[in-house]
Amino acid sequence: MTHAAGSSSRIARGGKAIYGAPLGILMLEARFPRIPGDMGNGTTWPFPVLYRVVGGASPERVVLRGAAGLLPDFIDAAKDLVRLGAEAITTNCGFLSLFQKEIASAVGVPVATSSLMQVPWVQATLPPGKRVGLVTVSGSTLTPAHLEGAGVPLDTPVVGTEHGKEFFRVLIKAEKDDMDVVQAERDVVEAGKQLVAKNPDVGAIVLECTNMPPYAAALQAEVGLPVYDIYSMITWFHAGLRPRAFS
Repeated sequence: MTHAAGSSSRIARGGKAIYGAPLGILMLEARFPRIPGDMGNGTTWPFPVLYRVVGGASPERVVLRGAAGLLPDFIDAAKDLVRLGAEAITTNCGFLSLFQKEIASAVGVPVATSSLMQVPWVQATLPPGKRVGLVTVSGSTLTPAHLEGAGVPLDTPVVGTEHGKEFFRVLIKAEKDDMDVVQAERDVVEAGKQLVAKNPDVGAIVLECTNMPPYAAALQAEVGLPVYDIYSMITWFHAGLRPRAFS
């Protein structure tokens, strides 16, 4: 077949069910409000994403009970997202670092289960004598296995929000559906302040919980240190899936 001068062939590639959303997000099953900035709020992302809720994966079961028995469900859900068109997989709970190797082995696409995976990158940016500290939703149940799954040094200082008035109660204990956002922010900021006060060698903070990005700016302003979260990690992750085309 011949083409007129200046024309070219255009072949659209097929083979998927959904296009234009290369990132798949595995969601816990919960009913608390997901405000802008929360990983589970679609308006958070500057690009389209695919969501899949994992039935039975309540925040309490994943965060307080080690996600016991849920690995097959997460693998099946991840495979569903890949079949739909996802080219990479992430999750909306940093505690799922426990399943990093297993999910990555099962789905055949890049997988980033946890915001905690940023810790080695952030550590590499810090001057000598400074280290990364963690703010997590539940410091008492963030185990060495969770840290090892994300490549985090086991002596990394950690402070949780479980002693706060709102954030932990709503997200993990599911004591109510509504959330006082001002108090939730206060819980996260107070945990970060406690982390820095107890560990003056902390030079940057990584937020484990994917519900914490709405409060990262307030924490950064309070402690005056870089703060990284799932938003910073996933925007980096997605940049490799769809690199910017410069003219």
